Formats: sequence, C-alpha cells, structure tokens
Amino acid sequence: MNAAPSLTLAILVTALVALGPLSTDFYLPALPAITTALVTDVAHTQLTLSVYLSGFAVGQLAYGPLSDRYGRRPALLFGIAVYLVASIACIFAASIEALIVARFLQALGACAGPVLGRAVVRDVYGPHDSARMLSYVGTAMALAPLVGPMLGGWLTVWSGWRATFVFLAVYSALLWGATALLLRETNPHLNPSAGRPAEMLTNFATLLRDRRYRGVLMCNALAYAGLFAFISGASFVFIGMFGFTPQEMGLAFGLMVSGYMSGTTASGRLSRRLGPERLMRNGALLGVAAGGTMLGLALGGVHHPLAVMLPMWFSACSIGLVMPNAAAIGLAPYPHMAGSAASLMGCSQMGLAALAGVFVGHSLAGSVVPMAFVIAATALGSLASYVFWVRRPAPAVCAGES
Repeated sequence: MNAAPSLTLAILVTALVALGPLSTDFYLPALPAITTALVTDVAHTQLTLSVYLSGFAVGQLAYGPLSDRYGRRPALLFGIAVYLVASIACIFAASIEALIVARFLQALGACAGPVLGRAVVRDVYGPHDSARMLSYVGTAMALAPLVGPMLGGWLTVWSGWRATFVFLAVYSALLWGATALLLRETNPHLNPSAGRPAEMLTNFATLLRDRRYRGVLMCNALAYAGLFAFISGASFVFIGMFGFTPQEMGLAFGLMVSGYMSGTTASGRLSRRLGPERLMRNGALLGVAAGGTMLGLALGGVHHPLAVMLPMWFSACSIGLVMPNAAAIGLAPYPHMAGSAASLMGCSQMGLAALAGVFVGHSLAGSVVPMAFVIAATALGSLASYVFWVRRPAPAVCAGES
C-alpha cells in the first residue's frame, strides 16, 4: 500500500538523501587531525574520501534492483544498518588502513539513502509531482555542505576527530528508527526477479536503450560533475590562490550553496507551470553561459575572487534547475523499476564526479583555468545531452501543409 504524501515523509526522505553528503562534509575538517592521530600521511588520509566515493558509486547499482525485488523499506533498513555498524567501526579504528576499510563499508550503506529516497518520491508523488518534491529535497539538501563542515569542525576541536563519527553513528541510528516507524512500503510493483544478476543487467540495458533516459542520465551526471569540480578545487583556489582564510573560504562556499538553493527553490515553485523538461533546458542554457563566462575570464587573465564567485553562483543555480528535473524525467516512465533507474543515475553521477575531482586535483597549479574548464565543459555536455537525446523531435509536417 502506498504511503500518502505528507510533511513527515518529505522530512524523512530529505534526511535519507542527506546521509550521503553528510558522510563526507561532516568529517572533512577532521582530516588533518586524523593524519596526526593515526600517524599517516595526507595521501592515505585522502584515500578515506576517495574510497568512500568509489563505494558510494558502486553500491548504488545494487540497492535499486534489490528494492524493486524486496521493497524500498527493507532495503533502506538494511543499508542504514550497514552504515551504523561501519560508523562504529570508524569510531574505534586504530589505524588508517582500518579506517579506509570502514569508510568503504560506510559508503555501501550510505548510498541506500539517496537512491531509495528518490525512488520513494517517484512511488508516492508520481511522474508529475516528483520534480517539485525532488527540487524541495534538493533545497534542504544544500544545507549539508554549508552546515556540515562547520559543525564537524567544532566537534573536532572540542572532542577530537572520532566525535564526528560518533555524530554520524547517532544520526544513522535515529534515521533507522524513524524509517522503521514512519515509512510504509511504497513500491506497489514488486518484481520477484529484479534482484537476479541477469535481470539487473537486462533492466540496466533497457534503461540505456531509452534515448530520453540516457539523455537525462548524462544531463544529471555532467551537471553534478561540474558542481563537484568546484567543491574539490574551491579550497585550493580561494585559500591557495586568493589568500582567503578558512572562514572566508567558507563564506565563498556558502555563496555557491545559495545559488544551488535558489535553483532548486525556483524549480519547485515553477515545475507545475513550466514542466520539468523546460526547466532542465533553461538550467542547461544558464550553465553554459555561466561556465563559459568563468572560463573566459580565467583565460583572459582576470585574477579576482569575484571572477570565480559570481559565475559560480549562476552555475550552481543552473545545476539546481537541472538535477531534480532530470531525475524526475528519468524515473517517470519506469514505475516497475524506479529503483534500478535511480541506481544507474546515481552511479553515473558519482562516477563522473570522481573523475572531475581527480582531474581538477591534478591540474590546479596556480591557475583557475582547469576548474573553470571542467565547469564549462560539463555544462556544455549537459546541454548537448538535452539537445540530442532528451528534446522531443518536432512533429513531422505532412506534404502540402503550410
């Protein structure tokens, strides 16, 4: 039986989707303390983040099909339980190797939240209102990268780096309890064969053969890759190149977050009037303009924080328009395998983001150009995906018609 749309459900879905970004943003300020406490180097400590992203990308491929087979609720409860156990392992990790393994397991649990949260939205709100709901979830979600590092930094200063994982363990325990108590099963189309490897591959192949699904998958993944390019390069650009303090860098990062929130809020308010496809197209066009402006200023030698911050605000706004509407369009035609559709979309999103982050991390050397190039290129790729795959062809004009 489907759960009725409610404020409680909306809050629960937002908390589920937040599990992913909180798991990275919350412990970022603790990385130097982890390096010192576990007597390791920066490269090994950074591996706790890279391994997490890998596990997060791969794990998503499993949860969607399993939720199509067994239901959203049991898959969510299993994933959150894995996350809770892994978070406890992080708390007691005595070496960097143990922490790396625990972070990978944590990612395998965390990815259940975003994937199945979106599938629940598709189940409950249907193909028409999903874009509006996902936009509002995105608006609330934008608070995670804004508030997470700040709270994580305070906890690290007050109680040490292990306190950040204590917080994540408590959060996941409360989330498990809320899911068990408040979430009824939302998937009315259980497929007994969906969890079989052959059936999973068949479903993924079916999705990728769909021109529009393939297009929105790439629109979503490329948009997020552009956002992650900024996230991974922001500290190097603002602190290393422009001489910002960490607090000033946080304000610059907050400006980007406000742009993203503006885009998702506008999407939620306009989705019924303009429709998800039109909003996604407009977002892609805005992203090309903003990314192109940032790249042009960087290539022109304009070395000023505003030359990055202002174009990035509009770029983040465009991403806030593209991503929730791409997810809504992609999941709409597939109520019988919404979990698989969400899994494939989430995996491609994290995979491309990881590649973008690696490129920016290895290319930044006293210049904003590499970061601006990735932001502009991913925006152009997102628009191209819309034009070639998502946009519906114009109806043919019969001979003799004027």
